[in-house]
Amino acid sequence: MNRLKDATSPYLLQHAGNPVDWWEWSDEALAEARRRDVPVLLSVGYAACHWCHVMAHESFEDGETARVMNERFVNIKVDREERPDIDAVYMEATQAMTGQGGWPMTVFMTPEGHPFYCGTYFPRAQFRALLQAVHKAWTEQRDEVVGQGQQVVAALTSRGTGLAGAGAPGEQSLAQSVQVLAASYDAARGGFGGAPKFPPSMALEFLLRHHARTGDDDALAMAGHTLEAMARGGIYDQLGGGFARYSVDAGWVVPHFEKMLYDNALLARVYAHWWRVTGTPFARRIALETCDWMLRDLRTDEGGLASALDADSEGVEGKYYVWTPEQLREVLGDEDGAYAESLFEVTGTFERGTSVLQLLRDPDDVERYERIRTALLTARAHRIPPARDDKVVAAWNGLAIAALAECGALFDRPDLVRAAEEAARLLVEVHLSEGRLARTSRAGTAGANAGVLEDYGDVAEGLLALHGVTGDPHHLRLAGELLNTVLERFGDGEGGFYDTADDAERLFRRPQDPTDNAAPSGQFAAAGALLSFAALTASDWHRQAAEAALAPAAKLADKHARFAGWGLAVAEARATGPVEVAVIGDPADERTRALHQTALMSVAPGAVVSVGPPDAEGVPLLEGRGLVDGVPAAYVCQGFVCRRPVTSPGELSRELRGQLD
Repeated sequence: MNRLKDATSPYLLQHAGNPVDWWEWSDEALAEARRRDVPVLLSVGYAACHWCHVMAHESFEDGETARVMNERFVNIKVDREERPDIDAVYMEATQAMTGQGGWPMTVFMTPEGHPFYCGTYFPRAQFRALLQAVHKAWTEQRDEVVGQGQQVVAALTSRGTGLAGAGAPGEQSLAQSVQVLAASYDAARGGFGGAPKFPPSMALEFLLRHHARTGDDDALAMAGHTLEAMARGGIYDQLGGGFARYSVDAGWVVPHFEKMLYDNALLARVYAHWWRVTGTPFARRIALETCDWMLRDLRTDEGGLASALDADSEGVEGKYYVWTPEQLREVLGDEDGAYAESLFEVTGTFERGTSVLQLLRDPDDVERYERIRTALLTARAHRIPPARDDKVVAAWNGLAIAALAECGALFDRPDLVRAAEEAARLLVEVHLSEGRLARTSRAGTAGANAGVLEDYGDVAEGLLALHGVTGDPHHLRLAGELLNTVLERFGDGEGGFYDTADDAERLFRRPQDPTDNAAPSGQFAAAGALLSFAALTASDWHRQAAEAALAPAAKLADKHARFAGWGLAVAEARATGPVEVAVIGDPADERTRALHQTALMSVAPGAVVSVGPPDAEGVPLLEGRGLVDGVPAAYVCQGFVCRRPVTSPGELSRELRGQLD
């Protein structure tokens, strides 16, 4: 066992038995490279990464390759999910030097941390040759190698994001963004662009909000077609629920099988919002199945949500999920097996004669379909499942809290709301200390890695959504503490935010990327939470910060709207205020609950809701608002300026619709 045996990261622990003399990222590791006068080999990946496993089996478990690595380098292994700051700065270098990026990321750098050669996955023979070439260059052309590293660092540290200075997206930018998305829209298969296809969660949320505010049916059609195509394809687990990370093809057929918490949290929420706009039962089913999958397969003993499931089982990608016609008949018998083969498109869509299950049409016999699905799911439970990365990431749990709380409220599933509250409790009790967040925890113990901007933004978002569902002022107060830390510790002085706090470990560059990736960027996540908090508290400080943070979305709108989806969604909320709904009454009163449920059903983009009795404290939106003739009442407001209170769900629905006319 090497040094990684004491790590808390499941990814690092996967490499604890390698013959490579791995170090965790530390000053001591860099000092060791200086002492030995050798370069550093930095390898970055994550536990559910298929190609990380491949490179590990081919190279890091190979004795001869490990011998060369140990003799000629100090080798550092990093979990990108634990240290997104390290991943960000070296991925920027990798993309700048090679024109592409991905994981595993392989970086050769000086003991000062300056990268001079970067890449991703290397087959063993190529990797061995690379080790020899880098060693030769280091020993025979040291000045050139060091100079190249210094040039890379100088180039990267001197350039900004190029996205500062504009105002928040206005009406023209929002409309233009829809057109930009339409230009890359795949009208035949849904989604944007070609293969590989990632679920465009944030862009879909923007399109739904834009339709709700403007009535743009094209925006709704793009969102709805994409949401249906994804959920009918192989990227969605037709038996157990939950989405894989992406589709390797353009038609959502064959997934890259790893399942990530952040994808499923975002998608459960957007499917719930699609249902709220359209009422389609299909959207409701997918939202609930995704929530149920998160709780069944990712929930930890402490009440949090684990970060991911692996793509592989028994060393084979996708083995847990795929089927052959013979396997279907073995479980179901000939007649039902043939029916399932046709229904689920078992036609050899994957490898070695196996197929990923799809459901391209609704079954003609629902009872038979449910019986078959249950039988297959039961049979699959006897297979060896993919490994689970059971660390709890603060940001992704924040996204899950928002999804579980909203789905629980919208679909009358109090168990989901309770699960959201338990996850929030874990974050507060384990991750949060004196207004600062730990990035990860495992088995109820916080990791040593400081939270980054997305952790603060997403956890605040989850707490605010949970407040809207439960009315608990404690969630609002905690969200405010986190957002105050954002404003005090993360600002760049120009209205934007760095991804790390001002007292975080110094790397060769302080990371800052306001664009969305697979999850909302830290900056746009913070902007959304800041705007919602301002709407609940009338805080100009938080609102102005939210508007300034949206500036990159305005610049991205013209050409790169897909990378600003969450920022554009937040801008849609800003365009309507956002709408504020204060529900006053005893939460146990059926009349109060009816008004509260109506408020939560509002499609007004980013609407904030709070509920509590007339004497509630700690929620400015509720203060000074009371019952009407002793009857529970709802106040619809914008900027804390309220229309006359209403006392029936029908009146409240009309008031809320009026805010969008």
